[in-house]
Amino acid sequence: MKRFALAVLAPLTLAAPAFAGGLATPAPEPVVTAPVPVAPVRADGNWGGAYAGAHLGYADVNDPNADGAFGGAQLGYRWDLGTAVLGVEADVSGTNIKPSAGGGKVDTLAHLKLQAGYDFGRALVYATAGAAYAKGDIGGTNTSDTGYFGGIGVDYQVNDQWTVGGEVLAHRFDNFDGTGLDPDATTAALRVNYRF
Repeated sequence: MKRFALAVLAPLTLAAPAFAGGLATPAPEPVVTAPVPVAPVRADGNWGGAYAGAHLGYADVNDPNADGAFGGAQLGYRWDLGTAVLGVEADVSGTNIKPSAGGGKVDTLAHLKLQAGYDFGRALVYATAGAAYAKGDIGGTNTSDTGYFGGIGVDYQVNDQWTVGGEVLAHRFDNFDGTGLDPDATTAALRVNYRF
């Protein structure tokens, strides 16, 4: 009988260590979460289409010496040809450009622009040139005339609709409205545009 009891109990005794942790709570398996999809950042900019915006800048003029602030609006259209971008733009500004000596003031400054630029993705660097128009009061006489300009600019896409940028233009007016003055003006402006 003892042998029978030992024969029955021996396998149970050897198996006891296997049951020692049997009632313990199993460790939780790690939870694997799927990655959140991220919208891809577009490496190349899309610069085509119509846009409108506003600008604010400062002008420095020689012959006569004058300076002052200006601000206004622009409207344009660009064609995105891949890495090349071509465009046309018209703008008009009200100004506070006054000579340092004597009276007078430039009231209005306007441009008709051609643009040719390079698409760096979200940044566009461009050259621009065209016709300029200025109107004001020189020596108590209302005057106005057209001239020409050239310059450079850069725009940066904040998102698909909004861009911010800057532009520097050098202007030339010959014998402004018969006054004998040949104003050279440099303007620098900050710009914001909304693309339709």
